[in-house]
Amino acid sequence: MHDGWDIIDRLIDFALEEDIGSGDITTRVTVDSDLTGTAVLIAREEAVLAGLDVFKRVFRKVDPGTKFDDNFMDGDIISAHQVVSTIHGSILSILKAERTALNFLQRMSGIATITHRYVEKVRDFDVKILDTRKTAPGLRWFDKYAVRVGGGTNHRFGLFDGVLIKDNHIAAAGSVEQAVKKAKSMAPHTLKVEVEVEDIEGVKKAVDAGADIIMLDNMPVETMRQAVQVVSGRAIIEASGGVNLDTVADVASTGVNFISVGALTHSPAAVDFSLDISS
Repeated sequence: MHDGWDIIDRLIDFALEEDIGSGDITTRVTVDSDLTGTAVLIAREEAVLAGLDVFKRVFRKVDPGTKFDDNFMDGDIISAHQVVSTIHGSILSILKAERTALNFLQRMSGIATITHRYVEKVRDFDVKILDTRKTAPGLRWFDKYAVRVGGGTNHRFGLFDGVLIKDNHIAAAGSVEQAVKKAKSMAPHTLKVEVEVEDIEGVKKAVDAGADIIMLDNMPVETMRQAVQVVSGRAIIEASGGVNLDTVADVASTGVNFISVGALTHSPAAVDFSLDISS
């Protein structure tokens, strides 16, 4: 996780400025400035923990002297009512940082938790669960890290690190064949060329054009199964669109290599944590 601390620090600084602004008025008028004590971070439901280092970094941004005693680490499955971490320091500083720290932790743990559920659903198949670019603006680094913590695999990070030809690119290029041919001739040789198709005819065109990865967009399961037979190992196959926890195992059974799930990051349920002053 440490490779992205410069990004993390910028986002934390912005989030704290957004929340605290010119100062925490309520805490200032109710809490003595020299009061020190302890707070406990408690899970209110079972979840996969993700973002604990970010959580702690928020507090240390407000007050570098804040100390922590952790009982768990990212990737651990925590149960309801368990104490995740104990925080020691200035009560004034703890209350200033509390909401921002929890916001990061709750979202990241929510993403890790739902990702873990998808991964468990397909554990008997040789397939990987992928995320997408449907992330909260500005939070993509956090969102994709949380997917990895939950056992998923990251798709491209942004528009700059992967070639994914979608329906609008095909419309602009004129055809699947023309889009793939142009991409193969102009993209760096280190990047695979992926193309999105909607039917078996599109699959055949994509294979013949030399696509490295074929995305099956919103295809019925039986059509996906047929597509896998048509490709016959000549390209990597990704299933996408409309996949949920009830259908993901059926999709995996078709023999696709990857299943991308936008719901991992576009609408995760936040995990319920509380921070309670204990002394």
